[in-house]
Amino acid sequence: MRPAAGELAARIAQIVSYVDAPRGALELPLDVRGTAFQQRVWKELRAIPSGATATYTEVAQRIGARRAVRAVAKACADNPVAVAVPCHRVIRGDGSLAGYRWGLARKRELLAREAAIVPGTR
Repeated sequence: MRPAAGELAARIAQIVSYVDAPRGALELPLDVRGTAFQQRVWKELRAIPSGATATYTEVAQRIGARRAVRAVAKACADNPVAVAVPCHRVIRGDGSLAGYRWGLARKRELLAREAAIVPGTR
């Protein structure tokens, strides 16, 4: 079901506002299709607070699949929804940034904006 024009405009404004000043969680009704594994990964990504990061290894451990680090990275790469499913918050074990579907410059900028809102986080 498609939202009415006014509701769609409100959702777009909500997303733009969140990208400008990412506080808390971006609560949107999502119908993101993926495998059961992808769904587990994406749910875990939504649990990473704004201003924080997790490694691919940490995400794998949190979903009970500690040996599936590469599969977690693939699920992040397959995430079709930027920001709402915050795969930009997942980094390499050495703290460096890894590939991002929408480009590393955008990933770096999103993380910088979140760090500016929540100082003292990694």
